[in-house]
Amino acid sequence: MKKSKFTYIVIAVVSFLALTSVQAYLIYNTFKLRNDQYKIPEKKIVRERYEREMTNENLFPGAGKIVDRYIENDNIYLLENYYKKDSAQFELLKQRMLDSTWQALTARNNMDSLLTDILQNNDIHETFRYALVLNAIDVAFESNRYIPLYEAGRFYPLLNVAAQKPMGLLIGGNLKKPGRHNLVSSLTLSSTRPYSYRISFSLFMDTDDRTLTILKLMWPLLLLSVLSVLGVVTIFFATYMNWLRQRKLSDMKSDFINNITHELHTPLAAIAVAGKSLRNDRINERKENILALTDVIERQSCRLRQLITQVLDITASGKIALNKSPQSVHQHLEEILLDFRLKYTEENILLELHKDARQAEAEIDPFWFATMVFNLLDNAVKYNTSKDKRITVSTRNNKKQLELRIEDNGIGIPAAVQRYVFDKFYRHTRQEVTQIKGLGLGLYYVKQCVEAHGWDLQTVSPPGKGTLFLISIPLLQ
Repeated sequence: MKKSKFTYIVIAVVSFLALTSVQAYLIYNTFKLRNDQYKIPEKKIVRERYEREMTNENLFPGAGKIVDRYIENDNIYLLENYYKKDSAQFELLKQRMLDSTWQALTARNNMDSLLTDILQNNDIHETFRYALVLNAIDVAFESNRYIPLYEAGRFYPLLNVAAQKPMGLLIGGNLKKPGRHNLVSSLTLSSTRPYSYRISFSLFMDTDDRTLTILKLMWPLLLLSVLSVLGVVTIFFATYMNWLRQRKLSDMKSDFINNITHELHTPLAAIAVAGKSLRNDRINERKENILALTDVIERQSCRLRQLITQVLDITASGKIALNKSPQSVHQHLEEILLDFRLKYTEENILLELHKDARQAEAEIDPFWFATMVFNLLDNAVKYNTSKDKRITVSTRNNKKQLELRIEDNGIGIPAAVQRYVFDKFYRHTRQEVTQIKGLGLGLYYVKQCVEAHGWDLQTVSPPGKGTLFLISIPLLQ
């Protein structure tokens, strides 16, 4: 049962993970598509104004003079000399030029004020983030023959590491993820004359809540996805609960058969022995013998009827229903031991009853009390390899309780398994135990009876010295 439940749950979890993974993949791809298609109307206004400002400029107003100074005017001839004669010095000078250019551009970047001016002049009040990125710089020593100084995607050790982004060298702005989806303008400015340069740069702009805005546009898809997952989980849970109910019904049927097999044996055996004894001529000579045997048959027949009703109840509910009333424990013990002796007439058993308790009146259910004692006595015989089997049943008073003690000289119960012997269907793996027929239900019924009455049960079993079951029963007040 546990293994099949585990397998069922594992399959369900794997299926659920597969479903959610597919859903997540579809949502992610839908988000990417919506992200690429999402248009900010203000970008057109910004692009037109920005590109107009960049007619005779690059990057931002005033940046052209900075780039001219560091790239074209101060270093271009020295750069040409190193390019032709010393590649290592060319690489070193190139990166130093780029670093000086980047520092000057970031220090004098006025893109913030330009963007603010564009938005205010067009009565746009929404907050935007931007990124101004240098994509590439090439130098030409000869007309239209360009040599790269900076290329986006390459790492330059002498440049600021934080400024080197996948899209290029960050000049200004606080937009964290510039990309094709938030590109405003991408320009390339060049000259056809020798000893000049070509520069490519891009402006990116986006809202603060782009992701949230796109998710809001996707809410029908997200809602449908969540509802479909919840629907699958609900269907699984309903199916799983129905499966558990079916398994419980199946187990109840199995338990019923096992319970009947185990419990019917005792009264049937007593009735069979009593019936056989009635055919004995010597017993029939005395009327009191016949009356005693007919009492046994009547008592055990009544027990059979009760047993069938009780087994049905415990199988259906897993609990036992008690019908308690004030009873004499001693009287019931005498009847139980009389019936038990009839069952084991051919066994060499010394069965003793010591009624040492002065008070023996308690609230008990006669049927379940008999079931409990019968099972303890049965075990005392079955799990006993001694030639002379001794079973002692005794009572004594302890404060406001009646102590019922059932002690035998059997094989005992190892300390390591004493906590398990009251579990349903538990059978120890010792060879002397496995050779004895049984279903592992006897002590389970004992525990059921004790717990239903609210009594206390203790087990004492020293190795090789038999077993003592001590049951504490509250007395009538």
